[in-house]
Amino acid sequence: MLPTPSTSHVNYNRVYEPAEDSYLLLDTLSASSETTFLHARFPPITSSPLVLEVGTGSGVVLAFLAANAQRIFGRSDVATIGTDVNDFACKATRDTVNLAITESDDDHASLFCGTINGDLASALKPQIIDVLVFNPPYVPTESLPNGTNHHDFADRDDFASDEAFERDSHLLALSYAGGIDGIETTNRLLEQLPEALSERGVAYILLCAQNRPEAVKERIRSWPAGWSAVTVGSSGKQAGWERLSILRIWRP
Repeated sequence: MLPTPSTSHVNYNRVYEPAEDSYLLLDTLSASSETTFLHARFPPITSSPLVLEVGTGSGVVLAFLAANAQRIFGRSDVATIGTDVNDFACKATRDTVNLAITESDDDHASLFCGTINGDLASALKPQIIDVLVFNPPYVPTESLPNGTNHHDFADRDDFASDEAFERDSHLLALSYAGGIDGIETTNRLLEQLPEALSERGVAYILLCAQNRPEAVKERIRSWPAGWSAVTVGSSGKQAGWERLSILRIWRP
């Protein structure tokens, strides 16, 4: 079993704390079925893969991939990068990944390219992402947090206590509030996938039961160019929206 990266340095008042969904991603991405798939998808004779985690939070998932690139991808020349709309999460991810690489017993950890304070995959050029991982805000809520005022909550030293509480509440809401059926942000990312992924690209996206994963898979399979979508990991309660699943999405 591969070690879970440390996130003890992260301020969970402002950044999503790793939970069952995070650990399901770690277990799924390191399972023999997925490492076999990824080894075959990105053989050493091909160009170095670029791995993007969207919405990094604490950085535990990206750090896991970066520190264990050789075992997960079958090669060490993997570039890793993260994005998050929460600037505190970007800084936390940077520290988590660097620490994991330093502490790794693998002398062939990947190249960490840093984090970008930006929305989903929009900050990257089209068709350059080889592996995209997304643990989205999937909790059903009446509405999404305001996505236009992130700069109002930027790091600064003059927050009054009530302002700091409002800021921290807003930042945490970004990590869990998924809107109607908890799928609104995920839908935005799905719309970006055909343009964002490379020809060999593959995405791993986490859903809960109320996100209607079977309907999501059918929708993806209807995309032009013959996309595939299968469930490769699951956990949680057998009933209710808390049941989690991870989809692998790719063009065979």
